[in-house]
Amino acid sequence: MAEEIGKLRDAGYDSIASLAIAPIRELIEKAGLENSVALKISRAARETIQTDFVTAKQLYERRLSLQRLSFASTNLDKLLGNGLETQAITEFVGEFGAGKSQICMKLSVNVQLPTKDGGLEGKALFIDTEGTFAAQRVYQMAQAMGLDADKILDGIIYSRVYNSDHQILTVDHAFKICQEENIKLLVVDSILSHFRGEYIGRESLSERQQRLNSHLHKLLRIAQALNKPGSSEPSSVFR
Repeated sequence: MAEEIGKLRDAGYDSIASLAIAPIRELIEKAGLENSVALKISRAARETIQTDFVTAKQLYERRLSLQRLSFASTNLDKLLGNGLETQAITEFVGEFGAGKSQICMKLSVNVQLPTKDGGLEGKALFIDTEGTFAAQRVYQMAQAMGLDADKILDGIIYSRVYNSDHQILTVDHAFKICQEENIKLLVVDSILSHFRGEYIGRESLSERQQRLNSHLHKLLRIAQALNKPGSSEPSSVFR
């Protein structure tokens, strides 16, 4: 099994949680595993992090216990039910210049605040597809809030991506970064830009939707898995 562990690590699966959330087909394609081996690994990983059945009451209690990230705006917090929900994807929609990127940058500051101030006491990972991230604007936001602006900038991990393949690959690597850097907010601004620009015409619509759907599911799996206990080295799955 040592060979399979090596393949998994080379493919970027370096924790039980990352194995548990990965579709079996993905393990086969990316790590070059046999179907039976991938199935065994997936089952063992999911059992380890207890992906079991729960009652509706337990689910309700989990929902109540979810942390939320404040926008530091009473109206926005109220609009989204007391802030940005964790373990979920939230999409901001609006015309060019409406302020979507500004909100994302502000949240990248807010996430670093103590929980008593509406933050999550963690860092932000900002994946920029259009070059809209402005470090100087973040610096100004932090100063306006009376925060150490240099420390706030250090708390934002930034990646500029230049096409849809690069974007997908970056998100594939995001799971490890989120664990290592205590990431509590993952921003993709904008998630659709490259897909719209590269898949033009009705004949490309099906492929675009398939790739985008897979991409969104990967982001959601990251959000959900990082709130689960049991992350450790992949080799512990085979004990």
